[in-house]
Amino acid sequence: MIELFISAFVTLFVVIDPPGCAPIYAGLTKGATSAQRRIMAIRAAVIAAIILLVFALFGEALLGALHIELDSFRIAGGIMLFWIALEMVFEKRTQRREDRAEKIAADPEIEDVSVFPMAMPMLAGPGAIAAIMLLMNTAQGLDQSLVVLGALALVLLLTMLALIAAGPLMRMLGTRVEAVITRLLGVLLAALAAQYVIDGLRGAFGI
Repeated sequence: MIELFISAFVTLFVVIDPPGCAPIYAGLTKGATSAQRRIMAIRAAVIAAIILLVFALFGEALLGALHIELDSFRIAGGIMLFWIALEMVFEKRTQRREDRAEKIAADPEIEDVSVFPMAMPMLAGPGAIAAIMLLMNTAQGLDQSLVVLGALALVLLLTMLALIAAGPLMRMLGTRVEAVITRLLGVLLAALAAQYVIDGLRGAFGI
């Protein structure tokens, strides 16, 4: 159980990437008050939790309706996560997030960033959806499923706290430290993604 929790926590933490989301959120909410930033951070985390919970509970049924084998999804999900890892290592993911944030900030009509772009696609993006579905598939029984969901809840709680403390946190860490953390998380995610692909190939070919 402990190993499953650690594996699920690390995977989701790396994919959702609270250290990477915090500076973007700080930039998007520069003109907001502390209370407004806190409310939007809580709302973003709650909406992301609902989205990921739906895919965690019903994602396998959706794959069945589309006649997609779980091993195929493991391989596809692993490749997707590996691509995200490469972008994290080479900072392309951060650059894309910053570009998206600049577009949103440039539109004066958009004030509440909790739903878009924070909840979707920054927190509950394709990578996070693929990760939670893969983790729920590896869980056996109700106990292990609750462990995975507990890891998801903890990651989203930490993400919410990181968003709330985004401004002070970035002033304390600085952009260089944030870049180093993101790269380290990217390397770890690449290894986890490779394992997903290996597991999918083993299941598909009966190795």
